[in-house]
Amino acid sequence: MSTEPGTVRPGGRTARVRAAVLRAAGDVLAEQGFAHLDLADVARRAEVGKTTVYRRWGTVTGLVADLLTDMAEQSLPRTETGSVRDDLRANAALVQRTLADPRQGALFRAVIAAAACDSRTASALRRFYDVRVAEWAPCVEQAVARGELPVGTDASEVVRAVSAPLYYALLTTGVAPGAGDADRAAEAAVAAAAAGVYVGLSA
Repeated sequence: MSTEPGTVRPGGRTARVRAAVLRAAGDVLAEQGFAHLDLADVARRAEVGKTTVYRRWGTVTGLVADLLTDMAEQSLPRTETGSVRDDLRANAALVQRTLADPRQGALFRAVIAAAACDSRTASALRRFYDVRVAEWAPCVEQAVARGELPVGTDASEVVRAVSAPLYYALLTTGVAPGAGDADRAAEAAVAAAAAGVYVGLSA
C-alpha cells in the first residue's frame, strides 16, 4: 500500500479531519487560486492542527492530489438510458453543471492552471480525468454492442470529446458553458463517433 502523502485511506476521526481539510483546500483554490494555497492557512480554516496537515499531506501538491482523488470518488455515477445520445447528453450536462457552479468552476480553473506548471498536480489531474472517463466509457462500449456506433470505436476518446469543448469554452472565454453548449457537445461527439472518427485510435 502506498504511503505517499495524500494516499492513505482514512476512517473515523481521521476521515472527518480529511474531509474538513479537503473542503478548506477547495475553498482556498476557488477563492484565491493555487498560488495562495498554504498548508498552515488550510489547517486554520479546517480547525485542525498544523502538524496534522503537514504530517499527512506534506506539501501543497500532495494536498491537491488528495483533493482531486476525493473529487473523482465523489462524482456522480454514469447515466445509462439505453441510447448513446441520451447517455452522452447526460454526461455533458453533468460536466456543464460542474463548470457552471461558482465554487467548482473556479476550483477547476485553479487546478488546471496549477497543472500547467507543476508536474505532480498535472499527474493528479490526469488521474482524476482517467477515473471519470473510465466511469462513462461503458456507455459507449454498450452503444457499440447495440450497433449504434462502429466496431472499434475508442470509448475513452468519445467521452473526452464530449467534455473537451466545454472546458475549452470556460478556459478561453472565462464564461461557464450553458445547457445549450452541453447539448451541442454531446451531439457533435455522437455524430463524429457514428461517422467512424474514433475508430481504431487506441491501436
